Amino acid sequence: MRMLVFFDLPVVTRAERRAYTVFRRFLLNDGYDMIQFSVYGRILNGTDAETKHMKRLVDNLPPAGSVRVLTVTEKQFASMKLLVGLPLFQEKTVNAQQILLF
Repeated sequence: MRMLVFFDLPVVTRAERRAYTVFRRFLLNDGYDMIQFSVYGRILNGTDAETKHMKRLVDNLPPAGSVRVLTVTEKQFASMKLLVGLPLFQEKTVNAQQILLF
């Protein structure tokens, strides 16, 4: 499963910029990867992990703005189409010959 976080936070005042920075750092430190500006995602191992990370997210919400969460399966996430631009380094596919098993 994947948890996607979409947010639009105000950054007019110094306190709002600080809240934005703290929230963004929380996402990065909690294992989220930036998919595009203000859209972050992370891999989950099931519904228990979804519940855990949803609670962590709610506990670290900024005081103002808009934050949305969408949880999708890996199959749904893989069917996403990139219409303009290039895939990020993290999105590159890996051939079976490149995988090392220990």
